[in-house]
Amino acid sequence: MRALRITLILLVVLGGLFVLADRVAVGFAEDEAAGRIKSSEGLASTPDVSIGGFPFLTQVVSGELDDVKVGIKNYEAPTGGSGSAAGTIRIDDLDAEMHGVAFSGDYSSATAGSATGTASISYAELLKAAKSGPAEVAPGVRARVIGLSDGGNGKIKVTVSATVLGAKLPEPVSVLSSVSVSGDTVKVHADSLPKLGVQLAEGRIRSITDFEQKIEQLPGGIKLDKVEAAHDGVQISVKGSDVRLVG
Repeated sequence: MRALRITLILLVVLGGLFVLADRVAVGFAEDEAAGRIKSSEGLASTPDVSIGGFPFLTQVVSGELDDVKVGIKNYEAPTGGSGSAAGTIRIDDLDAEMHGVAFSGDYSSATAGSATGTASISYAELLKAAKSGPAEVAPGVRARVIGLSDGGNGKIKVTVSATVLGAKLPEPVSVLSSVSVSGDTVKVHADSLPKLGVQLAEGRIRSITDFEQKIEQLPGGIKLDKVEAAHDGVQISVKGSDVRLVG
């Protein structure tokens, strides 16, 4: 019995040491991966990296990690164009979960078989995609989008200010708009047209109310999937396959 107790104690101690070593190893790997992602993506701050699955050390031996979660704050995504036309849009939170992450023997590269995640963009940031200054939609009629907000039921409330023959409308007018994704572009399309007090062609009004924002080169090559309006901005679903995590 004494020998059995000693054996059990040794097994518990060894198991505890293994768990401790495993957790130390995964912590080191997370820090190393975060640093490499920051460098390869040119990020301003270090991302959060969490490696899932247990034990970690057996995953290392197999050369593939079950899943890796990456969180990036304030990511500046290119919006296309070149020279003076080039720009970026700030993604407040970009969170992605990578599955089946295979890595090279020297850890210089890692690629996920698949990835899913979300990206959030504030209404203030998305508003920059609308025309920044008043535009003439008809002789004597000028208008511009002055605000975006949650319209409920997955809609964006688009608020327009206008002047007619030099006189500003007493109150801004608002319409509910649908938001969608087409390729690498987020599109906002008014469900109905705002009443500006004069008869105008639909195309002229939509030149103000409807707009789009291209979002290019997300980390690892992940792509836009779906988008919906939320309380503080739009929530975008992203996905990808053969996503480059490092290298």
